Amino acid sequence: MADATLQHDAAVGHGLAGAYEAPLFGAYSKKVGMWLFLASDSLTFGALLFAFSYNRISNPAWPTPFAVESITNATIMTACLLSSSLTMVLGVLAARRGDRAWTRNWLLGTMAFGTAFIVLHGLEWTHLIDKGMTPFANPWAPSVPQFGGTFFTLTGMHMLHVTIGVIYLGVIAFRKWFLPVLAAIWIAGYFLIPADNVFHYGIHALGIGLIVSAIILFLKPKVYDAHDVEVSGLYWHFVDLVWMFIFPLVYLMSTKI
Repeated sequence: MADATLQHDAAVGHGLAGAYEAPLFGAYSKKVGMWLFLASDSLTFGALLFAFSYNRISNPAWPTPFAVESITNATIMTACLLSSSLTMVLGVLAARRGDRAWTRNWLLGTMAFGTAFIVLHGLEWTHLIDKGMTPFANPWAPSVPQFGGTFFTLTGMHMLHVTIGVIYLGVIAFRKWFLPVLAAIWIAGYFLIPADNVFHYGIHALGIGLIVSAIILFLKPKVYDAHDVEVSGLYWHFVDLVWMFIFPLVYLMSTKI
């Protein structure tokens, strides 16, 4: 009887009365799962950051292609992500209050800042590619061809994570209503964006995200609660934190003097 009472109290403490779920170290299991995923993902970004740093230190001729225009653009991108962290926190707080309308509004604001970051980053990529930069070469230091590969891999991996985060938040905020919007963006982008444009490659990521989101929403439909919003916030803050390492390492330390 005492055990049953403790289980009920633990369930109520997690907002899941009637559906007891054993916590790990007093944490909700979805949160533990997200922390484990982020721990493994941090190893990936850690390896990429180490590879970029090692190449930069071991090559005295490492290029510094980022002038005022690129630094300004990257600073605005950073401001977008920092602002998105604030709106994400406000969204989590609104979810804990049970205010679904403002939860949706704050998540939508977070998605808007994330989308702005993606667009600005795509424009930066377009600018560098137009100057002749590729994953295998760059016009500033031909003797250091790996600069392009390390740059595109590191920033591209981060941009993919931001894209996944925007889709993730859209699913949490709007559920099945988000699918037609995502489908419309994917179809419009596929047919309207030229095949040789940087943004055309991102459209494929949206297509995959649409398929995965549809599978999740139709196989396991549910109303996402405050715990789901909090877990999505953990992912979003991790993505923002990674950029705080990329911005100074890749941009500020490679500024053209």
